[in-house]
Amino acid sequence: MIDARAAVLLEAGAHPVLSDVAIRPPVADELLVRIDAVGICHTDVSVAARWPQRRTPMVFGHEGAGTVTATGPDATLSAGQRVVLTFASCGHCPYCAAHQPAYCVHSTDLNMRGDGGGETSALRLDGRPVAGGFFGQSSHATYALTRQRNAVPIGDDLDPALAAPLGCSVQTGVGTVLNALAARPEQSVVVFGAGAVGLSAVMGARVAGCRTIVAVDPVASRRDLAAEFGATATVDPADSAADVTAALTELTGGGAHAAVDTTAVPDVLMTALTVLRPRGTLALLGLGAPVAPLPVGLIMGKGLTVRGVVEGDSEPHTLIPHLAALTRSGELPLHRLVTTYAFEDFGAAWSAATTGAVIKPVLVTAS
Repeated sequence: MIDARAAVLLEAGAHPVLSDVAIRPPVADELLVRIDAVGICHTDVSVAARWPQRRTPMVFGHEGAGTVTATGPDATLSAGQRVVLTFASCGHCPYCAAHQPAYCVHSTDLNMRGDGGGETSALRLDGRPVAGGFFGQSSHATYALTRQRNAVPIGDDLDPALAAPLGCSVQTGVGTVLNALAARPEQSVVVFGAGAVGLSAVMGARVAGCRTIVAVDPVASRRDLAAEFGATATVDPADSAADVTAALTELTGGGAHAAVDTTAVPDVLMTALTVLRPRGTLALLGLGAPVAPLPVGLIMGKGLTVRGVVEGDSEPHTLIPHLAALTRSGELPLHRLVTTYAFEDFGAAWSAATTGAVIKPVLVTAS
């Protein structure tokens, strides 16, 4: 067993706390990865808040970046390689075979439910099984056990704190614009919500060369950051809905070709649909409200497309190296997105993620 530190959810409704754990060695195609940096995503916080007591203790974390230290006999990566950890997929279902792993038929089991925490769990706390395998990694720890399919080699020259968010939030935002929307230079894109995913979508629209990029967020500092990242205009939704709709329609020259919603707030979704031009597309990335009214007449009459997007429609082994290259070149200025915390300051970083005090908290280990 390998000794490690991990943020462990011990009781339902509580916050994870740092604890000493043990991890079994890798088997088959598994990798043991020393986590050099790991992000805290809104998904970690929201899932932990509703995690049931019967499935504790549990370790979350799904934006890990680190160094392979040991491998199972079937792995082809080697110790010493630097990797970004990303979402899990089976590799065998029709969607994985079609290079659409974000829609793997086993995605919920592999990503959201973890390994169940039974006797086969890879983690132990004082000899007791600990549930892990969150997004195939449970990387809120100094070491993580993952399958090779979850690990994307990125080379040695990228700061792990900048590499970590590539595995989820940046992949989701940038990938939505480049993959799901296939945005083109002559098009206009409106992004609702300027958190880590929304700001990544803004950066993705700039990379795509979109002529008009509008960010909508109530926080002035986030609107300013969106402008720095490439938004050609920003809008404060604190204005009345009619004023926001009118402003967005004018800014996009009669309506946006595409809108990206990261909020799942019903009123915001209605605004997003209203400001689309005929044949426009709304990409849904948020998981706020579980149900929202559907304006059938508006959607049908304008020929709109409304579609959900998971992980930016990404094939991670293709997109993440591209994102890493864009980060190295400065086209993705992720250093302005990330706030780093020492791993031992996990509690402060978790609180910052919960309150939204920072956009992308990233834990950095002593290694």
